[in-house]
Amino acid sequence: MSVTIYDIAKQAGVSIATVSRVFNNSNCVSEKARTKIMAIAKEMGYHPQAMAQGLARKKSKLISVVVPVISNHFFMEVLEGIQDELASTDFDLNIHNIKLSDSIFEQVEYSLKRGMAEGYLITSVHLEEKQWKVLKSYNVPLIVIDDFSTEFDSVSVDSVEGAYNATQYFVESGFERIAMISALNRSKPVRERILGYKRALEDAGKIVDESLIVSGEHTDRDGFTEKNGYEAMIKIFNMNPLPDACFVNSDIQALGAYKAMQDMQTFIPIIGFDDIQLSDFFGLSTMRQPMREMGRMAVHKLLQRLENREQKVSHTVFSPELILRKSTEMATH
Repeated sequence: MSVTIYDIAKQAGVSIATVSRVFNNSNCVSEKARTKIMAIAKEMGYHPQAMAQGLARKKSKLISVVVPVISNHFFMEVLEGIQDELASTDFDLNIHNIKLSDSIFEQVEYSLKRGMAEGYLITSVHLEEKQWKVLKSYNVPLIVIDDFSTEFDSVSVDSVEGAYNATQYFVESGFERIAMISALNRSKPVRERILGYKRALEDAGKIVDESLIVSGEHTDRDGFTEKNGYEAMIKIFNMNPLPDACFVNSDIQALGAYKAMQDMQTFIPIIGFDDIQLSDFFGLSTMRQPMREMGRMAVHKLLQRLENREQKVSHTVFSPELILRKSTEMATH
């Protein structure tokens, strides 16, 4: 089994981003860290110079993952699936972490213009269709993860269905005032989860109360943070009457919401979305995304695309699964 930068990062006790910077000769890494990482890479038999050798053969044997936030829990679990699928190949993996504060499209376009990789996995980057069409003009194998474009192969989860099923569970359990903790709606998954939440209420004959859809003020990572969830739950506790259940846009926000409930010593049932590893530990009910499988499927599609550039574009949409844990047992109705 081939050694990956994920293995090196784990052994060195640093982030994957730091390892990637070292192998790309970035100046943003201390000499001490650089020396340590290169020594571990050598000991484990990893040769970053293979990329340069590949370029000399006109093939880099490099796949690049483009992701907005490398610390995102969703991405880290997708990455495990990517690593698993690449382990039996001779491809190396590069991670390009783009800044949310700058133009995301321009950063993605720049990555493709550099032409360093043979193929790209664009993860949790939400662009307009006209922008995807521009990227298509570069004629580079590219797989979209956690979004959809008619121009490229894609792997995603049905966010509308997931939010619908979570909300429907509360409706069928007899809850009346069901709140939703959202995030910035510039994110496509957020817009789809709001749609699913509203649709479930409407199908149950309930009037959608927009004031019950709340978000925190913390907007880092489009609001997908513990702090955002904490702030949003404090807003919910200031409502009168208090909602009696809450669907939360992501698990990481739900964990922040759970902390707010602990601090306020008031609990209402909540369901998150993702099923990150921490969720089981905290007993969080959630809509499970098959994140590792999404990563593996994306690599499978990319390898197929590298073999046959002319094959028909394919889209894989996973259905999320409702996982019930203690957070939906906090209150009886």
